[in-house]
Order: sequence, then C-alpha cells, then structure tokens
Amino acid sequence: MLWPGTLIGAGAGYLIASIPGAMLGALLGQTLDRRLQLHSWAHLRERLGGRPALRNDELLFVLLGRLAKSGGRVVDKHIEQARQEMRLLDMSGPAQQRAIAAFNRGKSGNDALRGYLRRLSSQPHAAEGVLRACWRMMWADGRIDPKERELILLWGRWLGWSAQQVQALGADYGPQKRTPATRGGTYQQSLALLGVTANTEPAQIKRAYRRLLSRHHPDKVAGSGASAAQVREATEKTRELHHAYTLIREQRGFR
Repeated sequence: MLWPGTLIGAGAGYLIASIPGAMLGALLGQTLDRRLQLHSWAHLRERLGGRPALRNDELLFVLLGRLAKSGGRVVDKHIEQARQEMRLLDMSGPAQQRAIAAFNRGKSGNDALRGYLRRLSSQPHAAEGVLRACWRMMWADGRIDPKERELILLWGRWLGWSAQQVQALGADYGPQKRTPATRGGTYQQSLALLGVTANTEPAQIKRAYRRLLSRHHPDKVAGSGASAAQVREATEKTRELHHAYTLIREQRGFR
C-alpha cells in the first residue's frame, strides 16, 4: 500500500527531477509517513487538522466510545464496561487517563479508523481481542443496536475477518452468556473463586482479582499459542472473575 507522504513525495520529486527525483521523493515521503503514522489520506487530513495519531492502547477505547455513542446516548453501563476493559488490561495512571480521553474522542465519531484497523490486521490475536472487547461493549446495556452490529461487521472486515467469523465470535456473548457462572453465583463461591475470605481487606481482594485477571486474560492466553477452545475457556474464566469481584464488592460496600 502506498501511503500519502510517499505518493506526494514521489509526485513532487518527479516534477522537479523526473524519475530520480521521484525515487528520492518517495523515500523521503515514506519516512514522513512512518514518523507521522500516516496510513491513509484520511489520516493525513486528521494530522493537518491537528488531531494526533492514535496509539494502539487508545484505538480500542476510541472504538468502544464510538459503539457506546452509536445508539444515541452513552449510559452508565457503557461507562462501567469501559472501566472493566481498563481493569482487564491492568491500566492505571497515565494509561487510564489516555483510555478515558480516547473513549471520549471515540464518541465524536470523527476519527478515520480504517487505516489503523488494517494495520492491526497483521496481529491476529490483538485483532481478536479488539473484536471481543467490542462485543462486550455492545452487550453492556443488554441489547444490540443495528448501528452497533453494522459497525463491528465493518471493523471486522477491515481487520480481515469475514462477517461469519465476527458473528461467530459474538456467540460467546449476549444475555445468556452474561449471567454469573455457577462458581461465582453466590457470595461464598465468589470468595472461593478469588481465593479470599469474608475478612480479607478490600485492597487484598483487589490485588487477588487483578492477579487472576492477568493470569487468565484471553489476550495473554491467545498470545501463548493456545487453541481457540482454550481462549474461549479463558474468556469464560475472566467473565466469572468479574462477576465474582462485582458481587463481593457490592456485598462489602467498597469501590
């Protein structure tokens, strides 16, 4: 794929010094593309308009923000789901602030995302992680809006996924998949799942929860070369941990 700076450099170089100029101009333009992360003409227009390029950790939250807003308004459940994704990624401090800003940026719907997603398509596990997070956001309010489905299918295509593959991935989610699993169904079972007791301090409970999330996170499991079945199992384990932690937090009254 020829990027904007490369084409502009080649064209300008050709006008100045014919073919040798075009070759030099293309080389200089390619350097500019890489430095400014210009993946498309739309990205060039963004940069000229003063919008910074998205980092990889920001891209996910821009997508989540756009999904949350696509139904018309962002509700508390969307915001809580975004926070849950931050916890899944073990974000804190500056990374969390970038994620919040990216989520708000995504709500505007002004970013050209095709180039970013096409670039991410070369990282299959990361692409799957993004799509899974998008499905979780889509079901955050308990229903799927037609606009949300249209967006995830479009983004999936840019990531190199067929509509059937994206839909199949979504089968892991939905209301029937979001109820607490048996192991996290009661307060005592939730405590056992996290390996804590009713007297454990909230800070220790949080640390236990985050440690288990880090160990069982689907992206981490997928990155180790696990099978699709193992990734699905890790996804279910992560969901159980989240339900267990939520139940304990509500029972104990801490945030």
